[in-house]
Amino acid sequence: MVDIQKHEQGQEPHVNPIKALLNEGQSVWLDDISRQMLQSGDLQRLIEEVGIRGNTSNPTIFEKAISAGNAYDEDVTRLLREGRTAQEIFEAVAVQDIQAACDLYRPIYEESAGGDGFVSLEVSPGAARDTEWTLREARRLWSSVGRPNLMIKVPGTTEGAPAIRVLLREGINVNVTLLFAIPSHQAVMNAYVEALEERHAAGEPVDRIASVASFFVSRVDTLIDKLLEAKIADTSDPAQQERLRGLLGKAAVANAKLAYAAFQEIFGGERFAALRAAGVKVQRPLWASTSAKNPAYRDVVYAEQLIGPDTVDTMPRATIDAFLDHGQVRRTVDVDIEAARRVMRDLEEVGIDMVAATKQLEEEGIASFAKSYDALIAGVEAKRAQMAELVTAK
Repeated sequence: MVDIQKHEQGQEPHVNPIKALLNEGQSVWLDDISRQMLQSGDLQRLIEEVGIRGNTSNPTIFEKAISAGNAYDEDVTRLLREGRTAQEIFEAVAVQDIQAACDLYRPIYEESAGGDGFVSLEVSPGAARDTEWTLREARRLWSSVGRPNLMIKVPGTTEGAPAIRVLLREGINVNVTLLFAIPSHQAVMNAYVEALEERHAAGEPVDRIASVASFFVSRVDTLIDKLLEAKIADTSDPAQQERLRGLLGKAAVANAKLAYAAFQEIFGGERFAALRAAGVKVQRPLWASTSAKNPAYRDVVYAEQLIGPDTVDTMPRATIDAFLDHGQVRRTVDVDIEAARRVMRDLEEVGIDMVAATKQLEEEGIASFAKSYDALIAGVEAKRAQMAELVTAK
């Protein structure tokens, strides 16, 4: 990790850009979790020294954490003796880690009156296309963790939106994940408003219900750039090639900026004003996948271009370190929205179908998380078998 206490070039002390983001209304959450970082005090240092204000997790993160090292061996052995399956073992150790992380963030949660300090745990990816399955998984995980600063991650699919509304109506915090398309984002924002209107009308507490809408960024450029490169290769017209090259690396930020504009419209409108007066918080956009996948791009480009009020950026450790080292902080998320609209018009004119592209990204995201979940369970099963051999040998 970058040492934020060191002086740059022996002169001025390095200003912590992560903490500076708070002045612009943005919180940074860590997109990682492991037993090791919890036990070593590493996560506590990230909270206290760096200014990290929340955590997200997913099956890939847990698969890497459980498969690496021996931090989970004692628990796996104990659960094995209890006759637990690989899936039950994973959930048991995941719940322990999430509870521990929630407890570390609890002071932030209390100081911010329930506005920050959340830790996310995802429902099984298999539930992404099944509303009732999503509801069962979310309720069970919420009960198992038993912390007010937990968020249950639910995919923002067509089937997920009704579940999101029901869960929020029941008082369960939701991190809506796998959002790529602006219409999908609008649907989950409306689901949030409707759920809180129902709670408010019923006289139920609304000031501590929280939700974020995880809008994915860099994956959009990965796909759109690929489509643009194919079009560049297909034409011999220098002017057209130049036009296509000018759109490379532009779609993701433009898409996210327009999603933020939709957020401002919904939560700055008259309908939400009554809820705001009752203490309801906005459903913050959470920028996910903000690490640059293309080495030709600045490594913090997505983090720098989406800074603004009422937002969250969940970053992997490498992106946090990069941003600490050279991230530039200024409000950017709602700057030059017309340029973002122009990018979208230009993409349409050159034959890029954003509706089809974002649909493809959603399907690929669900498949990727499902694959990671299967790898996670296989990894736990392998660890379970390893521990079983040791138990038998003893």
